[in-house]
Amino acid sequence: MKKILVLCTGNSCRSQIAEGYLKHFAGQKAEIYSAGVETHGVNPRAIATMAEDGIDISAHTSNNVSEYAGISFDYVITVCDHAKERCPVFPSQAQQFHENFPDPAKAKGTEEEINAQFREVREIIKDYCRKFVDARLG
Repeated sequence: MKKILVLCTGNSCRSQIAEGYLKHFAGQKAEIYSAGVETHGVNPRAIATMAEDGIDISAHTSNNVSEYAGISFDYVITVCDHAKERCPVFPSQAQQFHENFPDPAKAKGTEEEINAQFREVREIIKDYCRKFVDARLG
C-alpha cells in the first residue's frame, strides 16, 4: 500500500482538505497523512467547507512533519511554496510533487465572501487530488 504525505505550512487548511480528498479518492489503495512544518490546528472553516461536500475531517489533527520521520513515504505533496522551501529531506525514495494552492485562511471580506473563497480552493484541491489518485494509484 502506498503512503502519501501532504505537507503545508501549518497543517490547518490546504493540507487538511487534500488529506480528506486523497483518502476519499484513494480508498484502500493508500495511507494518507498530512503535516505542517508548524502546527496551527485544523481550521474550522476547512472542516465546514469539507462537510458541505460530504467529507468529514472533524477528527483530523494538526501534526508536525517531524512526527512522521520514521515513515517511508512513496509520495510527498507540498501544497504551498513555504512548505516546499522548508520541506525536510526524507530518507525514503519518496517522489515529491508540488502545487501552490491559494491559502483560504488569508481570505478577507464578508462571511459569504470568505466562505466562497474556501469553497473555490476546496474545488481546486479536490480536482488535483482526483487527478493525482487516478494517475498514481490507478
